[in-house]
Amino acid sequence: MLRSWVIGCVVLALLCWMHEAGTQSPSNRRDGSDGYTMRLPVDEVVLTFNATDGEGLPVNDLKVSEIRLRDNGAAPRRIVAFDELMNRSIRIGILLDTSESMQRTLSANKVVAKEFVERLFRQKTDAGFVSEFGYASATIQLWTGNASLIALGIQRVGEKVNYPVGTALFNAVFQACSSSFDEIDPTATGNLILLFSDGEDNAGLTSLEDAARACQHKNVQVIAFIPSSVQDHASTGPQAVRELALKTGGQVFFADDAGDKIWNDLRTIESGMRNQYRLVYNPENFKHDGAFHEIELQPPDRVRRIEVRSGYFAPRQ
Repeated sequence: MLRSWVIGCVVLALLCWMHEAGTQSPSNRRDGSDGYTMRLPVDEVVLTFNATDGEGLPVNDLKVSEIRLRDNGAAPRRIVAFDELMNRSIRIGILLDTSESMQRTLSANKVVAKEFVERLFRQKTDAGFVSEFGYASATIQLWTGNASLIALGIQRVGEKVNYPVGTALFNAVFQACSSSFDEIDPTATGNLILLFSDGEDNAGLTSLEDAARACQHKNVQVIAFIPSSVQDHASTGPQAVRELALKTGGQVFFADDAGDKIWNDLRTIESGMRNQYRLVYNPENFKHDGAFHEIELQPPDRVRRIEVRSGYFAPRQ
Protein backbone atom coordinates (compact mmCIF):
# COMPACT_ATOMS: atom_id res chain seq x y z
CA MET A 1 0.00 0.00 0.00
CA LEU A 2 2.80 2.37 0.98
CA ARG A 3 4.71 1.47 -2.18
CA SER A 4 1.69 2.31 -4.38
CA TRP A 5 1.27 5.64 -2.59
CA VAL A 6 4.94 6.57 -3.16
CA ILE A 7 4.80 5.64 -6.85
CA GLY A 8 1.66 7.76 -7.26
CA CYS A 9 3.35 10.81 -5.72
CA VAL A 10 6.37 10.42 -7.98
CA VAL A 11 4.21 10.16 -11.09
CA LEU A 12 2.19 13.22 -10.05
CA ALA A 13 5.33 15.24 -9.43
CA LEU A 14 6.74 14.20 -12.80
CA LEU A 15 3.55 15.24 -14.59
CA CYS A 16 3.56 18.65 -12.88
CA TRP A 17 7.19 19.21 -13.86
CA MET A 18 6.48 18.28 -17.49
CA HIS A 19 3.51 20.64 -17.59
CA GLU A 20 5.58 23.53 -16.21
CA ALA A 21 8.37 22.91 -18.72
CA GLY A 22 5.94 22.61 -21.60
CA THR A 23 4.18 25.91 -20.83
CA GLN A 24 7.33 27.90 -20.23
CA SER A 25 7.40 30.97 -22.48
CA PRO A 26 10.00 31.10 -25.29
CA SER A 27 11.70 34.08 -23.67
CA ASN A 28 12.44 32.00 -20.56
CA ARG A 29 13.95 29.02 -22.37
CA ARG A 30 17.71 28.71 -22.27
CA ASP A 31 18.28 25.32 -23.89
CA GLY A 32 18.43 26.58 -27.51
CA SER A 33 15.54 24.34 -28.53
CA ASP A 34 13.19 24.90 -31.48
CA GLY A 35 10.75 26.68 -29.19
CA TYR A 36 12.82 29.87 -29.50
CA THR A 37 12.82 31.86 -32.73
CA MET A 38 15.18 34.76 -33.38
CA ARG A 39 13.85 37.27 -35.92
CA LEU A 40 16.31 39.20 -38.06
CA PRO A 41 15.49 42.17 -40.32
CA VAL A 42 15.34 41.25 -44.00
CA ASP A 43 17.03 43.79 -46.27
CA GLU A 44 14.74 43.28 -49.24
CA VAL A 45 13.09 45.92 -51.39
CA VAL A 46 9.96 45.06 -53.38
CA LEU A 47 9.61 47.17 -56.51
CA THR A 48 6.59 47.03 -58.84
CA PHE A 49 6.50 48.64 -62.28
CA ASN A 50 4.98 48.34 -65.74
CA ALA A 51 6.45 48.82 -69.21
CA THR A 52 4.98 49.85 -72.57
CA ASP A 53 6.32 49.93 -76.13
CA GLY A 54 6.21 52.68 -78.76
CA GLU A 55 2.54 51.93 -79.49
CA GLY A 56 1.59 52.24 -75.84
CA LEU A 57 1.03 48.49 -75.53
CA PRO A 58 2.22 46.50 -72.50
CA VAL A 59 5.56 44.73 -72.79
CA ASN A 60 4.97 41.38 -71.10
CA ASP A 61 8.19 39.49 -71.87
CA LEU A 62 10.88 41.45 -70.07
CA LYS A 63 13.79 39.52 -68.62
CA VAL A 64 15.73 40.61 -65.57
CA SER A 65 18.93 40.59 -67.62
CA GLU A 66 17.50 43.43 -69.76
CA ILE A 67 17.01 45.82 -66.85
CA ARG A 68 19.60 48.07 -65.24
CA LEU A 69 18.74 48.95 -61.63
CA ARG A 70 20.45 51.52 -59.41
CA ASP A 71 19.58 52.14 -55.76
CA ASN A 72 21.12 55.44 -54.61
CA GLY A 73 23.47 55.10 -57.56
CA ALA A 74 24.66 51.60 -56.67
CA ALA A 75 23.84 48.27 -58.30
CA PRO A 76 21.91 45.88 -56.05
CA ARG A 77 23.87 43.33 -54.07
CA ARG A 78 21.53 40.56 -55.21
CA ILE A 79 18.35 40.12 -57.25
CA VAL A 80 16.09 37.92 -55.15
CA ALA A 81 13.13 37.52 -57.52
CA PHE A 82 11.69 38.86 -60.76
CA ASP A 83 8.21 37.89 -61.95
CA GLU A 84 5.05 39.08 -63.69
CA LEU A 85 1.92 40.01 -61.78
CA MET A 86 -1.13 39.45 -63.98
CA ASN A 87 -4.74 40.50 -63.39
CA ARG A 88 -4.06 42.09 -60.01
CA SER A 89 -6.80 43.57 -57.90
CA ILE A 90 -6.95 47.36 -57.75
CA ARG A 91 -7.23 49.72 -54.79
CA ILE A 92 -8.26 53.15 -56.07
CA GLY A 93 -8.82 56.49 -54.39
CA ILE A 94 -10.73 59.00 -56.54
CA LEU A 95 -9.87 62.62 -55.64
CA LEU A 96 -11.86 65.42 -57.27
CA ASP A 97 -10.85 69.08 -57.01
CA THR A 98 -13.96 71.17 -56.21
CA SER A 99 -12.16 74.51 -55.79
CA GLU A 100 -13.32 77.63 -57.59
CA SER A 101 -10.93 77.19 -60.52
CA MET A 102 -12.28 73.67 -61.21
CA GLN A 103 -16.02 74.35 -61.00
CA ARG A 104 -16.35 74.70 -64.76
CA THR A 105 -14.89 71.25 -65.44
CA LEU A 106 -16.20 69.40 -62.38
CA SER A 107 -19.16 67.79 -64.15
CA ALA A 108 -16.97 66.49 -66.98
CA ASN A 109 -14.42 65.13 -64.49
CA LYS A 110 -17.14 63.25 -62.66
CA VAL A 111 -18.22 61.64 -65.93
CA VAL A 112 -14.66 60.38 -66.55
CA ALA A 113 -14.36 59.04 -62.99
CA LYS A 114 -17.70 57.26 -63.22
CA GLU A 115 -16.75 55.71 -66.56
CA PHE A 116 -13.71 54.09 -64.98
CA VAL A 117 -15.76 52.70 -62.10
CA GLU A 118 -18.75 51.55 -64.14
CA ARG A 119 -16.78 49.89 -66.94
CA LEU A 120 -13.45 48.76 -65.48
CA PHE A 121 -14.01 48.22 -61.74
CA ARG A 122 -14.28 44.55 -60.67
CA GLN A 123 -16.72 44.22 -57.82
CA LYS A 124 -15.49 40.91 -56.44
CA THR A 125 -11.85 41.89 -56.10
CA ASP A 126 -11.39 45.68 -56.36
CA ALA A 127 -12.06 48.39 -53.78
CA GLY A 128 -12.17 52.17 -53.83
CA PHE A 129 -13.08 55.39 -52.04
CA VAL A 130 -14.09 58.90 -53.12
CA SER A 131 -12.90 62.26 -51.74
CA GLU A 132 -13.35 65.88 -52.71
CA PHE A 133 -11.05 68.77 -51.86
CA GLY A 134 -10.70 72.51 -52.14
CA TYR A 135 -9.52 74.51 -49.15
CA ALA A 136 -10.11 71.31 -47.15
CA SER A 137 -10.76 67.70 -48.09
CA ALA A 138 -13.67 65.43 -47.23
CA THR A 139 -14.32 61.73 -47.79
CA ILE A 140 -17.60 61.23 -49.66
CA GLN A 141 -17.50 57.41 -49.88
CA LEU A 142 -15.41 55.18 -47.64
CA TRP A 143 -13.63 52.06 -48.92
CA THR A 144 -16.05 49.69 -50.62
CA GLY A 145 -16.05 46.98 -53.26
CA ASN A 146 -19.48 48.09 -54.51
CA ALA A 147 -19.15 49.95 -57.82
CA SER A 148 -22.64 51.44 -57.50
CA LEU A 149 -21.78 53.05 -54.17
CA ILE A 150 -18.55 54.48 -55.59
CA ALA A 151 -20.40 55.89 -58.60
CA LEU A 152 -23.00 57.40 -56.28
CA GLY A 153 -20.21 58.95 -54.21
CA ILE A 154 -18.72 60.51 -57.34
CA GLN A 155 -22.11 61.95 -58.23
CA ARG A 156 -22.40 63.52 -54.76
CA VAL A 157 -19.06 65.33 -55.06
CA GLY A 158 -19.52 69.10 -54.97
CA GLU A 159 -23.07 69.06 -53.65
CA LYS A 160 -22.26 70.71 -50.31
CA VAL A 161 -19.09 72.67 -50.94
CA ASN A 162 -18.86 75.59 -48.48
CA TYR A 163 -15.09 75.81 -48.19
CA PRO A 164 -13.24 79.14 -48.03
CA VAL A 165 -11.57 80.16 -51.27
CA GLY A 166 -8.33 78.29 -51.95
CA THR A 167 -6.93 74.88 -52.85
CA ALA A 168 -4.90 72.52 -50.67
CA LEU A 169 -4.06 69.90 -53.30
CA PHE A 170 -0.98 68.41 -51.66
CA ASN A 171 -2.73 68.23 -48.28
CA ALA A 172 -5.45 66.10 -49.90
CA VAL A 173 -2.98 63.77 -51.64
CA PHE A 174 -0.88 63.41 -48.49
CA GLN A 175 -3.94 62.59 -46.41
CA ALA A 176 -5.21 60.06 -48.94
CA CYS A 177 -1.90 58.19 -49.15
CA SER A 178 -0.90 58.32 -45.49
CA SER A 179 -4.35 57.68 -43.97
CA SER A 180 -6.73 56.12 -46.47
CA PHE A 181 -4.13 53.65 -47.79
CA ASP A 182 -2.77 52.96 -44.31
CA GLU A 183 -4.33 49.49 -44.01
CA ILE A 184 -3.62 48.46 -47.62
CA ASP A 185 -0.80 46.01 -48.33
CA PRO A 186 1.49 48.09 -50.55
CA THR A 187 2.66 45.11 -52.63
CA ALA A 188 -0.44 42.89 -52.82
CA THR A 189 -2.55 45.08 -55.12
CA GLY A 190 -2.26 47.77 -57.77
CA ASN A 191 -2.71 50.99 -55.78
CA LEU A 192 -3.56 54.34 -57.35
CA ILE A 193 -5.04 57.76 -56.81
CA LEU A 194 -7.11 58.99 -59.73
CA LEU A 195 -6.70 62.74 -59.37
CA PHE A 196 -8.76 65.41 -61.13
CA SER A 197 -7.22 68.86 -60.67
CA ASP A 198 -5.53 71.80 -62.40
CA GLY A 199 -2.58 71.47 -60.03
CA GLU A 200 -3.07 74.77 -58.22
CA ASP A 201 -2.14 74.70 -54.52
CA ASN A 202 -2.44 78.05 -52.77
CA ALA A 203 -3.85 77.13 -49.35
CA GLY A 204 -2.04 74.01 -48.17
CA LEU A 205 0.71 73.47 -45.64
CA THR A 206 2.01 70.26 -47.25
CA SER A 207 4.71 70.38 -49.93
CA LEU A 208 4.70 68.46 -53.19
CA GLU A 209 7.71 66.53 -51.92
CA ASP A 210 5.93 65.45 -48.73
CA ALA A 211 2.82 64.39 -50.66
CA ALA A 212 4.91 62.38 -53.13
CA ARG A 213 6.86 60.64 -50.38
CA ALA A 214 3.68 59.67 -48.53
CA CYS A 215 2.48 57.95 -51.71
CA GLN A 216 5.87 56.36 -52.38
CA HIS A 217 5.82 54.94 -48.86
CA LYS A 218 2.47 53.24 -49.57
CA ASN A 219 3.38 52.25 -53.16
CA VAL A 220 0.53 54.38 -54.54
CA GLN A 221 0.71 55.81 -58.06
CA VAL A 222 -0.85 59.22 -58.68
CA ILE A 223 -2.54 59.27 -62.08
CA ALA A 224 -3.97 62.68 -62.93
CA PHE A 225 -6.46 64.19 -65.35
CA ILE A 226 -6.00 67.92 -65.95
CA PRO A 227 -7.95 70.35 -68.18
CA SER A 228 -6.03 71.14 -71.37
CA SER A 229 -6.95 74.82 -71.00
CA VAL A 230 -4.46 75.27 -68.14
CA GLN A 231 -1.64 74.72 -70.63
CA ASP A 232 -2.36 78.17 -72.08
CA HIS A 233 -1.97 80.01 -68.79
CA ALA A 234 1.14 81.04 -66.90
CA SER A 235 0.37 78.50 -64.20
CA THR A 236 2.74 76.20 -62.38
CA GLY A 237 -0.12 73.79 -61.66
CA PRO A 238 0.31 71.42 -64.62
CA GLN A 239 4.04 71.07 -63.98
CA ALA A 240 3.39 70.35 -60.30
CA VAL A 241 0.93 67.58 -61.20
CA ARG A 242 3.39 66.08 -63.68
CA GLU A 243 6.14 66.08 -61.07
CA LEU A 244 3.85 64.44 -58.52
CA ALA A 245 2.85 61.77 -61.02
CA LEU A 246 6.46 61.18 -62.09
CA LYS A 247 7.70 60.72 -58.53
CA THR A 248 5.01 58.14 -57.78
CA GLY A 249 5.24 56.23 -61.08
CA GLY A 250 2.02 57.66 -62.51
CA GLN A 251 0.97 59.59 -65.62
CA VAL A 252 -0.96 62.72 -66.61
CA PHE A 253 -3.84 62.83 -69.11
CA PHE A 254 -6.19 65.52 -70.40
CA ALA A 255 -9.68 65.35 -68.93
CA ASP A 256 -11.33 67.18 -71.84
CA ASP A 257 -10.08 64.99 -74.70
CA ALA A 258 -12.55 63.31 -77.02
CA GLY A 259 -14.58 60.44 -75.56
CA ASP A 260 -12.73 57.70 -77.46
CA LYS A 261 -9.36 59.10 -76.40
CA ILE A 262 -10.39 59.21 -72.73
CA TRP A 263 -11.70 55.65 -72.91
CA ASN A 264 -8.35 54.50 -74.30
CA ASP A 265 -6.59 56.40 -71.51
CA LEU A 266 -8.73 54.69 -68.87
CA ARG A 267 -8.03 51.26 -70.34
CA THR A 268 -4.30 52.06 -70.37
CA ILE A 269 -4.49 53.02 -66.70
CA GLU A 270 -6.33 49.84 -65.77
CA SER A 271 -3.99 47.59 -67.73
CA GLY A 272 -0.95 49.24 -66.19
CA MET A 273 -2.26 48.72 -62.66
CA ARG A 274 -3.39 45.12 -63.13
CA ASN A 275 -0.39 43.84 -65.08
CA GLN A 276 2.97 44.69 -63.58
CA TYR A 277 6.41 43.31 -62.91
CA ARG A 278 7.72 42.68 -59.41
CA LEU A 279 11.41 42.99 -58.70
CA VAL A 280 12.74 41.98 -55.29
CA TYR A 281 16.36 42.81 -54.47
CA ASN A 282 18.92 43.36 -51.71
CA PRO A 283 20.45 46.85 -51.87
CA GLU A 284 24.16 47.36 -51.41
CA ASN A 285 25.14 48.75 -47.98
CA PHE A 286 21.53 48.88 -46.78
CA LYS A 287 20.88 50.63 -43.45
CA HIS A 288 17.72 50.66 -41.31
CA ASP A 289 17.82 54.43 -40.81
CA GLY A 290 14.58 55.68 -42.40
CA ALA A 291 16.51 57.45 -45.17
CA PHE A 292 15.09 57.97 -48.66
CA HIS A 293 16.59 55.87 -51.47
CA GLU A 294 16.38 57.05 -55.07
CA ILE A 295 15.63 54.38 -57.65
CA GLU A 296 16.77 54.40 -61.26
CA LEU A 297 15.39 51.68 -63.52
CA GLN A 298 16.60 51.60 -67.12
CA PRO A 299 14.77 49.25 -69.53
CA PRO A 300 15.97 48.00 -72.93
CA ASP A 301 15.50 50.09 -76.08
CA ARG A 302 12.35 48.20 -77.09
CA VAL A 303 10.59 49.66 -74.05
CA ARG A 304 9.52 53.25 -74.61
CA ARG A 305 8.07 54.00 -71.17
CA ILE A 306 8.48 52.50 -67.75
CA GLU A 307 6.37 53.56 -64.78
CA VAL A 308 8.01 53.15 -61.40
CA ARG A 309 8.13 55.26 -58.26
CA SER A 310 11.23 57.41 -57.86
CA GLY A 311 12.27 55.85 -54.56
CA TYR A 312 11.39 54.44 -51.16
CA PHE A 313 12.11 54.92 -47.46
CA ALA A 314 14.32 52.43 -45.67
CA PRO A 315 12.60 50.98 -42.59
CA ARG A 316 13.82 51.92 -39.15
CA GLN A 317 15.23 49.12 -37.01
